[in-house]
Amino acid sequence: MDYVIETSNLSKLYGDVQAVKDVSLQVKQGEIFGFLGLNGAGKTTTIRMLLGMIRPSEGNVKVLGQALGPGGRGPWAQVGHLVESPSAYPELTVKENLDIARRLYGLKNPKAVDDVMEKLSIASYSRRKAGTLSMGNLQRLGLARAMIHNPSLLILDEPANGLDPAGVVEIRELLEVLAKNGVTVFMSSHILTEVDRLATRIGIIHRGQMIEDLDTEKLNKFRERQLEIKVRDVAKAHSLLTRANYSATMNGDSILISDTHALETPDEIARLLVNADTPPTHLAIRQQNLEEHFMKLTGNTK
Repeated sequence: MDYVIETSNLSKLYGDVQAVKDVSLQVKQGEIFGFLGLNGAGKTTTIRMLLGMIRPSEGNVKVLGQALGPGGRGPWAQVGHLVESPSAYPELTVKENLDIARRLYGLKNPKAVDDVMEKLSIASYSRRKAGTLSMGNLQRLGLARAMIHNPSLLILDEPANGLDPAGVVEIRELLEVLAKNGVTVFMSSHILTEVDRLATRIGIIHRGQMIEDLDTEKLNKFRERQLEIKVRDVAKAHSLLTRANYSATMNGDSILISDTHALETPDEIARLLVNADTPPTHLAIRQQNLEEHFMKLTGNTK
């Protein structure tokens, strides 16, 4: 299989400091790959190597089937990127900045500028000088520059940086639409909750090393909601719920049910148990906490 992004034992040394060590990635077309890590974990350094901005000390990088290296041109006409803080010519307007990007990408139709401004909700700021924009709108301008040429791969470093809650939702929905249309999104962030809502895969980097790769199946387990029930007689309650056609599972001193009906109407479960003289001592909907899992991994890894 050809991967959109493929790295093998990617490493970067700055003197005696190991910024990235043996990172191996394989990202498929149409995936939204969330690259998670604490500040200083090696996310931006990895992204800079993916974009050919810095050379790895060891290892290899392939982007859209092309190996990156000395003298290589790279597939950059098909790649859009935003790394760290968005850059812009401060004395030029939003539209002028995007028109320069359009010409650099060889796009002949000036309408591309208007289209991407509408897409990123900055058309009303088209005549505003970039240097006067708020952080959120400057971030939108940076994203517009990354997307103006309709790339097949987007590499975004902290794309929600500076955006208000409404802006975060807009960008999330935009990236979801792009991915459904076959665009691959590789995005780094230290905001786990936002990435968890969007990503189809999550890679966790800590102290320069990849410590976990969560695929769709693993992520769905974290996102799965269950009704947790505690009673004094677990065996009796489990038998009762099973006879009532609930998919009940005994878990130590608890019973777990993931049926949609049970999650929507837990009062019916309570009524059933009370009428059978097995009243619940605890009844609550629980969800595995990806944030707790992330903090445990990054807190305990040496």
